[in-house]
Formats: sequence, structure tokens, C-alpha cells
Amino acid sequence: MEKIKNRLTNQPSNRIKIGIVDDHKLFRHGLMQILGKIKHFEPIFEVDSYPQLVRELELQAPDIILMDIEMPGTDGIDGCKLIIEKFPEIKIIAISMHTADNFIFYMMKAGARSYLPKDIDEEILYKAIETVHANGFYFTDAVAAAMLNGVKDNYSRRSTSKHGESPLTKRELEVLTLICNGLTTVEIAQKLFISVKTVEGHRKNLLEKSGMSNSVSLAVYAVKSGILNER
Repeated sequence: MEKIKNRLTNQPSNRIKIGIVDDHKLFRHGLMQILGKIKHFEPIFEVDSYPQLVRELELQAPDIILMDIEMPGTDGIDGCKLIIEKFPEIKIIAISMHTADNFIFYMMKAGARSYLPKDIDEEILYKAIETVHANGFYFTDAVAAAMLNGVKDNYSRRSTSKHGESPLTKRELEVLTLICNGLTTVEIAQKLFISVKTVEGHRKNLLEKSGMSNSVSLAVYAVKSGILNER
């Protein structure tokens, strides 16, 4: 409660612009009211479908979109991909009544920065918005578990070639290990005595082979799926 009071009273330097996409009017209006109480949040629109969202984005672009995964016009997974293609600077947080791992995994794989259940506490919602805006991603335990299960399934399907060998090369495993250790592309290049361009090539191959869409998901894949333990 104290944290919420601080958010209500502290004067921010920059406001986070937020759009809401959900086909339930009461839920949209409730979110608008809740977020409007926070001084550094600025809810700028609420719409009930993907086509309406596209029209709204042609007029104004929020920093963050809270998007349901079920909505008229297109589903949230396809909608997420399309919005990111057109507006890559916008960060999408999925918010849904569906909490099964496959919904979470595929929405995150589509490019969402977090995934929240609709019965989330206000404080967690605020934290998710603030963290995604500042750092790019917000991982709850449920998201981490879903990503782990998803990458395990991906790895089990991709892990052996027709000769029973791992699709990851020795060098790719080395790059994975260093990514896990938090090294940047430049640091990895220096560590392995290879060029930055070569590291970027290995990273691209790792994303393709793992079925992941970004380095954060790749890190979860690398650490949690047990691939590195095979070395």
C-alpha cells in the first residue's frame, strides 16, 4: 500500500503512455481508471479490437500496450507480431484470463515483453509496466516456467539430427555459455578471439535453432533447458 501511495504522490519527470486493447468494456474502463490514478502513467486510449488499435496507432503511439490475447479482428499472438513489425518501438504486455503455458510461451515468442493474468494485483501491474518501460522485459515466475517448458519442448524436437547429433556446434555452445554469463557481444568476441560480426552470426543461428525471438528468451533457453550441462 505504501508503494502505491508513493506512486500517487511523487511527481514524475516523464509519463509512460499506455494503450489498452480488450473486448470487454468494463475491464478496459477499469484499467483506464486504475492507471489514470498514477501520476507517471498516461493512459491515452482504449480500444476493443485489432483494427481499432491499428487506426489509433496511426494517430498516436503509446510506449506500452496492454493487450488481451483474444480480441475481434485477429488474435493477440498474430496482432502482437504485426504491431511489432509496424511499430518496433512499442512494447507489448499481454494480459489475459488464459494462464496455460502454451498461451504464455507463444505470446512471448511473438514479441510480448511480459504476460500477466487478469486477476493480477495492482502493485504487480504497476511494477510490470515500469519494469518493461525501463528494462524491456518483466518475467514473473509463471512466465519463466512457461518459457522453460516451451524451450524444452523446442529443444527436444530440434536437439537431434538424423545422425543423432546436437544441432549446436561447439562454438555455439561456447557463445551460449558466455551469453548466460552476461557478456556483451563485444566481450564475447574478445573472449573467443573472433570478430563481433562472427558473434552476431552465432547469436542469429542460436535464435533460429532454439526457436526463440530474442536474447532474453535465449538466455532462459541456455540456462534452464540443460543444454550447457551436457558439455
